[in-house]
Amino acid sequence: MAKVLICDDEPDIVQMITRYARREGYETAAAGDGGEAVELCRQQDFDLIVMDVMMPDMDGFTACKKIHEFKDIPVLMLSARGTEYDKLFGFEVGVDDYVTKPFSPKELMARISVIIRRHHGTAVLKETQRLKVSGIELDTLGHEVYIDGVRTELTAKEYGILLYFMKNKGIVLSRDKILNQVWGYDYFGDDRTVDWQIKLLRNKLGKYRDYIHTIRGAGYKFEED
Repeated sequence: MAKVLICDDEPDIVQMITRYARREGYETAAAGDGGEAVELCRQQDFDLIVMDVMMPDMDGFTACKKIHEFKDIPVLMLSARGTEYDKLFGFEVGVDDYVTKPFSPKELMARISVIIRRHHGTAVLKETQRLKVSGIELDTLGHEVYIDGVRTELTAKEYGILLYFMKNKGIVLSRDKILNQVWGYDYFGDDRTVDWQIKLLRNKLGKYRDYIHTIRGAGYKFEED
């Protein structure tokens, strides 16, 4: 049975999500703010966190970042704001999906199911090899990335995109193909999510950022200049 942590400072929302999650067969726990969520994650293991952004004492983004310092738990972020900046910042700290309030409980449950399945083995598989393109080296066994020999921290999505690019060097990949490969065929979001994640990935590639070429009307291609 998958275990879901629901973190929101609005009790009605916590109760509603808890009710639907238990109907789907999930075990649940609740936290009223980010600090409480961090402490619960230190004490227990969870398969997913549903986290509100705006909370007293510690916001959801800060809590997500702190949790990912010691545990790899996927996070679905809830927010009353749906700005591009919020989504970009969320992806940067390791958020897996982003749902804007008000939301459909059924859609939320579907998104939760997708993330949990993906996190438990339907994402990109690790392989016992290293991939290298110029100064970018990807250790698929250790799930690590090195830029000119220096280890670079990537989120799970950034790593998945880079791995897909490096395996398909010189091939134009559509946004739909990238979504299907990295997020899974049953992802509910729009293809702009790919653009946001690639923007973040480019920033982390430094001088190699231009290896990711935007092909107008077609998608992206990864190759040396």
